[in-house]
This record gives sequence, C-alpha cells and structure tokens, in this order.
Amino acid sequence: MSPTTSNVPAGPVHGQVTFLGAGPGDPGLLTLRAVEALAGADVLIAEPEVLDVVRGHARAGVSTPELTVVDDASTTAGVPVLRDAANLVMEAVRGGKRVVRAVSGDPGLDGDAGAEMLACAAEGVPFEVVPGVATAVGVPAYAGVPLRDAQGTDVRFIDARTADARCWTEVGASDGTVVVSTTLDAVASAAAELVTAGRKPDTPVTVTVAGTTTRQRTWTATLGTIAQVFKQGKVLPSPEGHRPVIAVVGERSAAAQRDQLAWFESKPLFGWKVLVPRTKEQAASLSDQLRSYGAVPHEVPTIAVEPPRTPQQMERAVKGLVTGRYEWIAFTSVNAVKAVREKFEEYGLDARAFAGIKVAAVGEQTARALIEFGVKPDLVPSGEQSAAGLLEDWPPYDPVFDPIDRVFLPRADIATETLVAGLIELGWEVDDVTAYRTVRASPPPAETREAIKGGGFDAVLFTSSSTVRNLVGIAGKPHNVTVIACIGPATAKTAEEHGLRVDVLSPEPSVHKLAEALAEFGARRREAAREAGDPVTRPSERRPGARRRRTT
Repeated sequence: MSPTTSNVPAGPVHGQVTFLGAGPGDPGLLTLRAVEALAGADVLIAEPEVLDVVRGHARAGVSTPELTVVDDASTTAGVPVLRDAANLVMEAVRGGKRVVRAVSGDPGLDGDAGAEMLACAAEGVPFEVVPGVATAVGVPAYAGVPLRDAQGTDVRFIDARTADARCWTEVGASDGTVVVSTTLDAVASAAAELVTAGRKPDTPVTVTVAGTTTRQRTWTATLGTIAQVFKQGKVLPSPEGHRPVIAVVGERSAAAQRDQLAWFESKPLFGWKVLVPRTKEQAASLSDQLRSYGAVPHEVPTIAVEPPRTPQQMERAVKGLVTGRYEWIAFTSVNAVKAVREKFEEYGLDARAFAGIKVAAVGEQTARALIEFGVKPDLVPSGEQSAAGLLEDWPPYDPVFDPIDRVFLPRADIATETLVAGLIELGWEVDDVTAYRTVRASPPPAETREAIKGGGFDAVLFTSSSTVRNLVGIAGKPHNVTVIACIGPATAKTAEEHGLRVDVLSPEPSVHKLAEALAEFGARRREAAREAGDPVTRPSERRPGARRRRTT
C-alpha cells in the first residue's frame, strides 16, 4: 500500500470561522485583529449595515454572499426558502474556506452570534471570536456621556425590545446609569416604563441615533420631557421611527455635562458633505484630513488623464535619462510620476534607471508616488508646495559641480511656464516635455449632479481654476447655499467669474491649508450659532425651497 493512501474513510473537510465585531458604525473602531482577519478571509458574510465598514479591509476577490433574513411571511406565500446567516457560514466552511462573519457592535453582546457559534461547535468547526466595540458602550462615548465616574457608578444594560416587567422593575429601583437599546419611536414608552418602575421624571436622559457615524444626532431631555422634546422638534412622528437608538439614563447624561463632553458632534465640519473635485487616489490624504474634522468627503474627478498626442518627445526624453542626458528630473504632479513609470514599464525599465540623476518633487503627494515607485526624491520644497516653492530651494547651475546642465520636466499639456522660466533664470537648460494631456472628465452620476445643483453638498473645495471650469461644465453650478472654498486668488477669481460667491480662501496654495481654512470657517459658523442661541445646522439644511441666482 502506498504510504500516501489509506482505507480509512476521510472525515469532513472544514475551514474555519472568525466571528468579528465591526463596532457601532465608525470604520476607525475596527480592531487590529479584525483588520488582520478580514485580510485573510475567503468568504465575508456581513450584516448589511456593516458591510461597507469591513469590505475595504478584505482582499480583492473575496466572496461576499448576500445575507437574507428568512421571515414567516415569505414561507407562507410560497417564496423559495432563502439562506440565512448560519446556512451561509456552514456551506462556506464545509468547503474548506476561511470565513469571516461580521456583525454590528460586539459578537457577544449585540445580535445573536452565539447560536451560530453553537452550530460550528456542534459540527466540530474551528472558530474564533474577535471582540468589537459594543454599540451600547461606543455610542455613549461618542455622544459625550461617560457611563461611570470615580465613585464607580453601577451601570445596567437593557434591551427594551425584549425586556420583561421584572427587568424594568430592577433597573427602575436602581439609581445607577441605565443604557437602553431601543428604537426612536419607542423611546417615550421606555421612559414611561422607567418612571413607572420608580425612576424620577426629572432624571436626565440622552438619546442618540446613528451613533459613531457622521449622521449621529443626540437629544438631551429628562424621562418626563423626552416625548415633548421629540414632538416640538418634529423628530416624531417620522417614517424613520424604527431606527435603533441608544438612550442613557442617569446624572452623567445631564445637558450641562454633555455640552462640555460632546467631542464628536462638536467637530468643526461635523456631518458636512464636502465635494472634493479630485480622484480618490489624488484626494486620499485630503479626504482623511476632512474626515478628522467630522466631514464626509465625496470625490468627483473633474479631469481625466490621456497620453500625449505625439509620444515621440516623451520617448526621446526617457531614453535620454538612461544615456545620461540629464542632471535633474522634476516631477510636478502624481500624474507625471505615473506617466514616466508607465513609459519605463513599456521599455522594461525600473527605478534603477534613475541612478546618478537628481530627482525633485513638487510636494508630499508627488514624493509619496515616487517612493512607491522606488525612488527617493533629492529635493522637496521646504516651504510652499508649488512650482514657486520648488524654485525657492532649487540650486543654480554651477559648471564646477554640475557636469550636465539639463533638466527633464515631464508635465501636463496645460501646465504654466513658471517652473521653466525660473529654471532657465537659474542657468539650467530645460527639456519641457508633455508627458500627459488633461481633458475634462465624464459627468458624475445624475444623483451627484442633482446634489451639486440642488444644495445637497455643504461645501466644495476648488483646488485650481480648471477644477472650477470643469466641475461647472460637467455637473453644473453649485447651489448658492453651498460654501465655496478656493485654494488661491486666481482660483477664486475664476469661481467669481462663474457666478459663485467665495466664502473661504486658503492662506497658502496648499490643499491641506485649504481644508484647514474650511474647518476654521465651520468652527466660526458653529460658534456664532451657539452665541445667538440658534441650533447648529449644516449649510445644506438651510437651503431654500427655490434656487436663487448668485450675482458676480
């Protein structure tokens, strides 16, 4: 008998399952272990509300079967039986797959992951649990409501949807903090249950919907007034009354204390939908910065990049790099790096071809693109990240120290002459080569176009005159309630020529300074509303019923 065979029947082939807590909604609350598990998953089975939170950390090509809840009505009506979560998990794991089962909050406290774990145990399927930030803990933290203090306050958790009379009686008799999971339209009933069970009507309560996301909203009242607060604020009745909320009952949820501790909702651009007229790749660090201010960035490309109409000039320049024609190569954009890299790959070259050549980058993003290519730039502006900033640090040509006097400048067809003129003035010869052409991008989806024209965006960041012209050309003019932020005077002038009122002007020609200036504008706007005793609203929440024309 061959040593690799056996007459013993083979057992079932099993993969493994990771039950993973995705937290209450903020993607930043995923744990390091959760990210690691997602990266190794063959199959990702996630609750619909957390799929977008976890999918970005899974590898390309991961299977994401749709999770469907089987209800009695469907069965009665003769609808074919649909697979629920447990069936999907077991089907995948029997095929030897590594399965990640992602749930909202924490697997042990939120939802019913325990039943699925028991199903794995019954069939001998190996599984692990990656805890997540529980909804009942994470949401109060983001609402500015600490659950305990130095005195060690008792904390009780209750799910109003399953609580019985005994449960209400126990929490009603306690003077500790009570965290209630319920729905928006059931908050008043839960408050009444607590008062009936012994809590005083003047006990403070906070109610938070969409906690830990930029849609978060929190109301502060007392058990006796929360129903009236909802009615006066026209919160209810509402078709969204079924939305889940976390209510915190106790002295730590008092309005005066929350005003000081509501760190999340008091971010300067909290909930602002900000249009960034760049691709996702170009806007990555800018979008991260906007998120740190509480904003929701929405990238809309306004230009597309195409090869030059006559590629021969670019081909000669790249060959000149290899033969030692140049002392320097200067990159003024990420697209220029991409164009040279693609030409290198076409010729079978790599970063080693830059040996002996000095490399300049106009700013940090361009420098990062070079580093990803395997090239560390020799020169990045120490001050302003622009052509002018690059010239400030560029050394003049010195025939003693510089054996070659020529600079290769690959750039866009519409680039300005600032850098070329400055280098010539410093004594350098410049091969100014069109590496790529910029053309107007295709129009964004109809929904985005309508949001731009109808006031669905709170702010637009314009990073150049061309982004103004192209955005208006492909999507229309932003609504007059939208805050217009421009990177510099030339861009502002173009915006005004298109009938837009410029609200924010960056103090320096830097996208990060522009985002910072917008955040400062939002903070001033928020503070002015508070001083006036007005509710803090986003610009899009004040749009009029009819669109008004802007005047130039």
